[in-house]
Parts: sequence; C-alpha cells; structure tokens
Amino acid sequence: MLDQDEAGADDILAVLRLIAERAGKVILAYYVEAEEIEVREKDDASPVTEADEAAETFILGALNTLTPDIPVVAEEAMAAGDEPDISGGRFWLVDPLDGTKEFISRNGEFTVNIALIEDGQPVAGVVHAPAMAMTWAGICGDTPDGGKGSGRAVFAETDKPLVEIRAREIPEDGAVVVASRRHGSGRELDDFLAKYKVAERVTAGSSLKFCLVASGRADLYPRFGRTMEWDTAAGHAVLLAAGGQVRDMDGDPLDYGKPGFENPHFYAIGVE
Repeated sequence: MLDQDEAGADDILAVLRLIAERAGKVILAYYVEAEEIEVREKDDASPVTEADEAAETFILGALNTLTPDIPVVAEEAMAAGDEPDISGGRFWLVDPLDGTKEFISRNGEFTVNIALIEDGQPVAGVVHAPAMAMTWAGICGDTPDGGKGSGRAVFAETDKPLVEIRAREIPEDGAVVVASRRHGSGRELDDFLAKYKVAERVTAGSSLKFCLVASGRADLYPRFGRTMEWDTAAGHAVLLAAGGQVRDMDGDPLDYGKPGFENPHFYAIGVE
C-alpha cells in the first residue's frame, strides 16, 4: 500500500489521515468526557495519560495490519522498554498524543503524529489536531541527488475537501517566527534569530509549529529544547513535502534512527 509504484500519493495520504483521525476520536473521548484527566509521570518526568496509551494501542494495531513487515517505534512502547529492530532502514515513528501538557491544560493544541522513515529521512507523515478537527499530511518525492524533498502536502478540516499547501520564501518585510509555547525564549533563540529580519513572533504547541511553516503561515521554527524523533518526524514529513526543510544547527538535514532517538537542536524553515 505504501509503495507508490502500487498506490498513488492520494491513496497513501488518505490511509494515513484515516488512521490519525480515528486515533483522534479515541483521544477526544477522554478530552471531552473526563471531568478530570488522570496524569502519571514517566521515568523521564514527562506526563502520560490513558488517552496517550489508548491512542497508541489503536495506531499500533492499524499500522501492524497495514504494513506488518515495517517495525513501529512508538513513544509509550519505547517508554515501556519495547524497542523494535529498525536495522532494515524503514520504520514508522508514532507519537500518539504530541503535546500531552496541552491536552492536560485543555487548550486544544495537541496532535496525533505518524511518520514513515526510509534511510534516515521522513517520506510520509500526518499530523492531526483532534480538538481543532484539522489534519495536515504529506508524502515526499525523490530529489535528483537521491534525497527526499518536495512532494504533495495537503490540509483539511475534518469532512471537508483537501487543500494543497506550500511553504513560502521569507517575505521582504521579515520572517514570521513560530516558537514552542513552553520552550519559546532564551539566549540561544535570540542569537539564532539575530541572523534574520523578524517581522513577528507567534507561539504554538506540539507539531502545529511545523504545519504553520508548511502552510506558508510562518517561516521559521527554531527549537533549542529537548525533543525526540517521534515528536518531529510527522511534522518534518509534511514540511518536506510542502517544499521546506528541517536542519540541525550545523545546517545538515535532521535525520532519524539515531541511538536513543533524541534530536539535536534544529530549525525548520520554509523555501530557502
């Protein structure tokens, strides 16, 4: 199903959207119905809820049915010590509820993230914001040098037609910079932004920051706080498909499948 020689990009995006949006319904059942969200603390001190675990269980079942031969690296399974063999170079990265703190605070800025990785780069991904009824998805094409680059990126409000999205070049009047709602300031960020003319700064939670850049509503997303690969892969895929890039602070493409699955500091940018 995920081989474009056998299925078109639209079919692949439709399947990813369906899985993510159904997982979103699982999450919303907890978000809407629970008077108080029960929160536990994982070994790394990050929060986890029943909604994270229930959504991940659904996604794992769907992906194992869709692509039984492709291993899945999922946040909560990893926290429980279940690390699959990814030596084949092709694997899924799943964050069933990115922005758990946003979910707990009920501000709506949390997402379901699913991405397919091939040879260290995201080739397809979906970001679904259940409380906003919005979904972004992308599938990447091959660049002349064999890398992964611009492809087809789409946005849809649930049950509405797809709209193609594209990243943009930084406007002459300056960049719109999007930062993490909880990690959006500091000297490192200020030093990085000194290289650019900045017109506006905005904040957003979870993978929505990548989606703002992919949609041409923002131009830069620098990140100096700690992130894991499952936090970034889906948004990275959407942005690549929309014509943008995600690079480490040395300017090299952010890659995946690293030991420990922890990212270095990075920045996402629209059309360079």
